[in-house]
Amino acid sequence: MKRDDRLTKYACYATNASMSVVATLSPLLFLTFRSLYGLSFSQLGALVLINFCTQLLVDLIFSFYSHKFNVALAVRLTPALTAAGLLVYAVVPFVFPQGVYAGLILGTVIFSASAGLAEVLISPVIAALPSENPEREMSKLHSVYAWGVVGVVLVSTLVLLAVGKEGWQWLALGWMLVPLAACVLFTKARVPALETPQKAANVVSLLRSKGFWLCFLCIFAGGASECTMAQWSSGYLEEALRIPKVWGDALGVAMFSAMLGLGRTLYGRFGKHIYRVLLLGAAGAAVCYLAAALSGAAWVALTACALTGFCVSMLWPGSLLVATDRFPAAGVAMFALMAAGGDLGGAVGPQWMGVLTDWMAQSSVVAQWAAGMQLTAAQLGMKIALLCMTVFPLVAAAAYALAAKRRAASPAHGLTQ
Repeated sequence: MKRDDRLTKYACYATNASMSVVATLSPLLFLTFRSLYGLSFSQLGALVLINFCTQLLVDLIFSFYSHKFNVALAVRLTPALTAAGLLVYAVVPFVFPQGVYAGLILGTVIFSASAGLAEVLISPVIAALPSENPEREMSKLHSVYAWGVVGVVLVSTLVLLAVGKEGWQWLALGWMLVPLAACVLFTKARVPALETPQKAANVVSLLRSKGFWLCFLCIFAGGASECTMAQWSSGYLEEALRIPKVWGDALGVAMFSAMLGLGRTLYGRFGKHIYRVLLLGAAGAAVCYLAAALSGAAWVALTACALTGFCVSMLWPGSLLVATDRFPAAGVAMFALMAAGGDLGGAVGPQWMGVLTDWMAQSSVVAQWAAGMQLTAAQLGMKIALLCMTVFPLVAAAAYALAAKRRAASPAHGLTQ
């Protein structure tokens, strides 16, 4: 690989690592915001909803109008937008203490827009680079994100332990270094030309395909399965199981992300039979959700949260591989639409987890059940909400099974089943 292409790959890796910060920082601070500012679970879940809905909007804009943008410039500006969002996220609540939640929302919108751009543009950049095995290169890119989450969780946990929860703004400012590093790399890197539709009508024809909507369902359910546990495992372990935050983050959230990274790294090195991997991963995730929600033993729930990461590790990138196999010439538009499906799942799952938890916690019936089980209403409400979220990996398993059946009936390109 040429030196310029290596720089491009490293810049993409740094940008995906920046997305680790964007996706992980707010969930790690959920209970910090709740204790410092009195935010409700629904408000906390809404931050995740805003994150993914903003990404979804960017995905849809690029789905239909990518041919109207300077794609190379958008790629280079993506990490700069991430840094700007983190700056607003940290500074506005400090400068305007009466508008803390508004500041969090504003910062979230800005860095979520950059995350949307990254999802739409970084994967096709990697796909456009010369490679003997594009499948594995895609898995490596997504493994960087997962390992980045591990680093964000561990470093953030240690920093908050050292400076206290009142110093969370310094943590957010410190994480600006990651996207700034990506900005520097992109100043020297070559951005390859990317395929874009010549007009919106080409995207409409893609939307008329039943095969595309099956791929969309795959990434929607897979994204919800991954993001619900990723976004709520920290709060779940601390609130529902009373595990101290430092241990819940280090042993639960960090291990989830480590298993996520391990699964993607292993597929990037040895991967084949993607349809089989997706089906088994979704089924395993459903079992892990059930174990985490129903077990009264803290170590079982911790283990289930961690193993969920391994099970869902290929659901998002694997869905992209399936769509690429089915629509090899769709280019940026297909990546944008698939990113929209993943973001929609990532928005719906965590938000409904928060809404259901609040609703259950306010129910007199749940309160009576909780008292009999020596739990608070909030604790039992979280358990019930997590149990309900099992629907997402079950839907994902059904969608992957159908996709595998269709692939066997009409073999397409180069992916192994």
